Amino acid sequence: MSGPGVLYGQLFGAGEAARLFTDTAEIRAMLLVEGALAQVQGRLGVIPETAAAAIHRAGLEVVLDPAALAGPTGQNGVPVPGLVAAFRKAIAAPEHAQFVHWGATSQDITDTALMLRLARALDAAEAALAETVTALGALAGAHADTPMAARTYGQPATPTSFGAVVAEWGAPLLELLDEMQALRPRVLWVSLSGAAGTGAALGPKAAETRAALAEALGLHDPGRSWHADRGPVLRLAGWAARLSAALAKPGEDLLLMTQGGIAEVRLGASGGSSTMPQKQNPVAPSALVALCRHTQGLAQTLSLAGSPRQQRDGAAWFTEWLALPPMMLALLGALEQARALAAALTPDRAAMARALVAGGGTILAESLSFALAGQMPRPEAQEAVKALCRAAQETGETLEALARRDHPALDPVLFDPARHLGTAPQDARRFAEAAKARAG
Repeated sequence: MSGPGVLYGQLFGAGEAARLFTDTAEIRAMLLVEGALAQVQGRLGVIPETAAAAIHRAGLEVVLDPAALAGPTGQNGVPVPGLVAAFRKAIAAPEHAQFVHWGATSQDITDTALMLRLARALDAAEAALAETVTALGALAGAHADTPMAARTYGQPATPTSFGAVVAEWGAPLLELLDEMQALRPRVLWVSLSGAAGTGAALGPKAAETRAALAEALGLHDPGRSWHADRGPVLRLAGWAARLSAALAKPGEDLLLMTQGGIAEVRLGASGGSSTMPQKQNPVAPSALVALCRHTQGLAQTLSLAGSPRQQRDGAAWFTEWLALPPMMLALLGALEQARALAAALTPDRAAMARALVAGGGTILAESLSFALAGQMPRPEAQEAVKALCRAAQETGETLEALARRDHPALDPVLFDPARHLGTAPQDARRFAEAAKARAG
């Protein structure tokens, strides 16, 4: 499956990991599986050792042209028959080539080859995610006490800190990063169970051969056939969907935090308009949101292929081929954007300070109502503050000035937003410490 191409490669591209989902990489992975299978079968005495050695060596050396396999793939609905025929021909030793693909079926080779590539893709994802978490941790720690307006329903609510907002972005990413260790053995499975999942053609050493193949390839042995159980693919899709959503969260927030009239953060890089010179567009946050939508849609498509018919279902299998590679490319592309964005992001303290006093400082209304509740019943205090807020909006005076007029004994620090951050600084530092500990 192709990626975003050259034109959109810098916007949606997955970096070097994109090579894992090219035709060449897929064919190379299938040849490695065929070679490793022969090697373990030779060691177990299933096929002659001389043939096993020749096949294994050829699996490392032979190069097959994807275009030459396109016709057989279209005819057979799977690339393996054409690949096996071309591989046998390339070995140029019929006495050895006859043992290629011994006892396996097409799905064994394609699924196992897919897992080899997914293993490397997950390594790339982990590296990018770890760098993103580390950068967000440093940002949260540096701005644990930087006050800004928290917003709910798009409206100023109460003060928080920029570090706490960053921690809200980073905490789910850290959890998803920690899940990766347990994810791999539940996803990266070897497949070797023959035509109908029974392993009949693999002989009495079928289970032993599968386990040995898993070890040779650095994959996990599920102990059974999973031709008709797409659990590994569905688990990966579920994790990818959750990660894409967690990456899109800062994207969504940054689209709002950079909009005109707010502009509380600087992205480090922004895009220009073809016709409006004044514009600085939030390109990276927009890409994060778009890539999330793409990933989520493809993950849903994969879920529809999660109940294959009988012992093998071509339609379900083809659906995976269509959806899984672009899903991984979209996820890796989002991680590339997030990594760069997290490293470059900086707050505009002055803009954040202006938002805290906008509207006459009514963002401190909740704190004022609790302060007045020490002098009168809470319902009366709330009504008094509502009246003061209306007066501030109508007269243009600040909430502080109006409150001091009616309640001169109020503590002056009551109207300092930095005194009303609650647990925000601690939340930011807690995440910063966790991110630092994860980085080692």
